[in-house]
Amino acid sequence: MLDDLDRRLLRHLQPDPGIATTDLAEAAGTTPAVCSRRLARMRDRGILKGQEAIIDWHALGYEVHVSLRFTLDKTQTNAFDIFIREARKVPEVLEIQTFLGRVDVRLVVIARDMAHYQHLYRSRLLILPHIADIEALVHVASIKSGEELPI
Repeated sequence: MLDDLDRRLLRHLQPDPGIATTDLAEAAGTTPAVCSRRLARMRDRGILKGQEAIIDWHALGYEVHVSLRFTLDKTQTNAFDIFIREARKVPEVLEIQTFLGRVDVRLVVIARDMAHYQHLYRSRLLILPHIADIEALVHVASIKSGEELPI
């Protein structure tokens, strides 16, 4: 699927997605034209999905980071869809994941402080539809973060 040049490009691109094409080409041992074509091909094939800004929410005043694990009351066939539709409406929800197993959905939520989180929890999160059980895990520290693959 990927040849050696594609892997070299990805190895250099992962830690620095904003690297200039000329610098990426030089680091990978190819020309800027070849580099551009390879990157375009990987985008077309869905290997590269884009670039993203990684925001330090703490630096913007969001001190509280919580992972909420939900078990849903699945007596209605569309419980997942309704829950997810409503959870998307909460701006402080950064991520929504679904699972197979005891936990059905996990939300990653940020808040400015515990008072803000408590307000969100009571006024926006506890009223989400079809909740059977909820568990909150307050984030203390990040030990490892990132999505770099060993290519």
